[in-house]
Order: sequence, then structure tokens, then C-alpha cells
Amino acid sequence: MLIDIVLDAMGSDKAPEPEIRGAILACRHLPVRVHLVGPEDVLRPALKQHLRGERLPIEIVHASEWISMEDKAAQAVRSKRDSSMRVGLKMVREGRAAGFFTAGNTGAAMATAKMVLGSLEGVDRPALATILPTQTGLPCLLLDVGANVDSTPRNLLDFAVMGKVYSEQVLKTKNPEVGLLSIGEEDSKGNALTRETLPLLRELGLNFIGNVEGRDLYNGRADVVVCDGFVGNVALKTSEGLAKLVSSSLKTSLKSTVTAKVGALLSRKAFHSFRRKLDYSEYGGAPLLGVRGVCAIGHGSSNERAIMNGIRVTAEFAQADVNAQIEVALRPVGDMTL
Repeated sequence: MLIDIVLDAMGSDKAPEPEIRGAILACRHLPVRVHLVGPEDVLRPALKQHLRGERLPIEIVHASEWISMEDKAAQAVRSKRDSSMRVGLKMVREGRAAGFFTAGNTGAAMATAKMVLGSLEGVDRPALATILPTQTGLPCLLLDVGANVDSTPRNLLDFAVMGKVYSEQVLKTKNPEVGLLSIGEEDSKGNALTRETLPLLRELGLNFIGNVEGRDLYNGRADVVVCDGFVGNVALKTSEGLAKLVSSSLKTSLKSTVTAKVGALLSRKAFHSFRRKLDYSEYGGAPLLGVRGVCAIGHGSSNERAIMNGIRVTAEFAQADVNAQIEVALRPVGDMTL
């Protein structure tokens, strides 16, 4: 049984080339059927050229418009009614596909998903989650990383519940430990939002370990880390920049110090392994949690491998039936007095 995944073919910075190549890779290696959404007159000849006669479960769905990175999200969502995002998300809403993935305009994707799919029962605001590598080798789920720049304590409670369910069901973490991102472990540390949220998270009954700091994102102390979207996005972008710096510096250092052929080979293998661990393209897309359907969003600079992994993450998200479990898990939040 193939899982039907919709791919916004006009999302990335270099669309549709990475999307077409990524769809081909995904259909070769994953049990998926990919629906490429975009202008048919552009996609069909490009797909035919790349397939070169190979038969793969890839279909083209026509959409006459698309939303660029330069478009203002709110305006584009309203005016471009036949955009590849809207057409693709309608397929999910109508049950014609299990999930939707885009490497396009994040703000537009979130707004369109909320408009087309609607929110889950009990969810005030959806959250964008991302997976971070840790020293233990186990993933850390950070949310929100940009869907909401101003959050309330209620929002953070929702994020914690949604993150815990996703970690359990998709990342297969047993009884995930949940932390609240702050500037110190002590209960008194943080801003008004974190200090107000901390006792509420303890009351909620999650496997909550209290405040965690920025360094804990990567040392494996927590499996799920909750924060508002402003802080989460800054943390994510800082991490990406640091990863590129470390990778580039290490590569330069290896070139200047390794001379022996055997040593060079071993060092090169270690370097590639290290780079893969930090490479966003290995982790695929960021799931948008809290909407009534499956939606994931990738980097605008996604290459074909990142697109393939985005499709994989979307398929795993769909298979896990996360949304129904989120709605059940959120009921205690609705009963709390906030």
C-alpha cells in the first residue's frame, strides 16, 4: 500500500528542480505515491526529462498559481486562490492524500493550512516543530519554532502536549521528558511567560522536568522542549548558522593538517558522518502540529535529499495518526483554570 503525499512543486528557492528530483528519490526508496502540484506545462516536461522512461508513482496536479518567498503571506493566501499550497492542502482535506509537504513560504503555508484544514479541537494555535540532534543520539523535538511569535501560557501547554504525542508516536520515544526553555533551571528564572507557565506544566501531569537551558537542546536532557515561536526560531536559526560554521571550519582544518592518504580517508569519512548529523536535509520537514490534517514545512533552500526526507517525515506523521491522539491528550488542558 502506497501512502499518497502531496508535494508543493513550486515551493523551494530553486523550484521545481529540487522537488522533482526529491519526488523521484522518494518514490524509489519509500512506499509513497507523490502528487506534484504546480503548473502542468512546467512540471510535465521537466518530470519527463528526469524520469527518462522510468515508471514511478508520481502524478501531476495542476495549479495555475504559486506563492513565492517574496510574497506577503496574508495577502498571497487571500489573493492566490489557485496556489499550489491551497490546491495541495485541499487534497488532504478531501481525503485524496494523507499529507502535504512544502519547502515554500512558511508563513503562507501555516496560514493556508489553518484556513483550509482548520484547527484540531482544543487547539488555539498550531505549532511548528523541528528535530534536533543530541549527544545521546536520540532526537530532541523543539516547538514552537516560528508559528507564533507571541504565545500565552495556554499555548505553551498545548505545545507541550502536542510535542509529547508526536515524540511518542512518530519518533518512538518512550514517555518523553518535557522541558520548558528558559535562561536558568531555577523556577524563579525566565520571563513572565515562562514563570507563569512552569507551575501549569507541573499541574498538567506530563513527564515534565522543569526549566531547561539552551545548551540542553543538544545534550539529550529533554526529549521535548517547549518555547514561544520567537525564541524557538532564534534558537533554530542560530543553531543552523553554528552548524555551518563548525562544518566549514572542520573541513578547512582537515585539508590543512591531513597529509597521509589513509589518514585523509578516515578523516573524510568521519567528517561526512559528522556533517550528516548536523545537516537539516537529513531531518526533513518540520511538522505543523495542531491542524486538522498532516502538513510539514521544509527549508526554502532544500535540495533533493531534503525534499525526499520531507516526504518521508510527512508519511510517518500521517501513518502515526497523531492528530486523533492529540485531541484526546488536550482534554485535560481544556479542563484547567487558566
